[in-house]
Amino acid sequence: MSKSAVFGYELLLDLYDCKPGVCDDLTVCYNFLDEIVGFLGMEKQAPPSIFKSDGVRFPDKAGLSGWVPLIESSIVIHTLSPKDFITVDIYCCRTFDRKKAEEFCRRFFAPKKVEAQFVERGMSYHEAASSKELAHK
Repeated sequence: MSKSAVFGYELLLDLYDCKPGVCDDLTVCYNFLDEIVGFLGMEKQAPPSIFKSDGVRFPDKAGLSGWVPLIESSIVIHTLSPKDFITVDIYCCRTFDRKKAEEFCRRFFAPKKVEAQFVERGMSYHEAASSKELAHK
């Protein structure tokens, strides 16, 4: 099966030692979610949603969680303020520029280290869809 036959693509970014304060900054993180969509040529289904974790009840989980739903899937962010650590998941049912996405994250959060993983999702999706279509003919 060819590489173009997968259902979707997911880029997982772990951002270490980010710029102080960004993990708790609702405006910065909201703007990140709002702006990365157009930057990558994707389309929003709705505006981003972002929430602050209860740092009193869960001090080791203090930070923010947010997402923006896309026509093509979603972009999700989680921050952990105690460690200046951010995770970003970009999931899209069409190809996108991974390097461009990573550079956008670097500009917003200024991490000292970035780890990236790339996953192809739904490897047999189109094969299964074709089998189902044939069964209905």
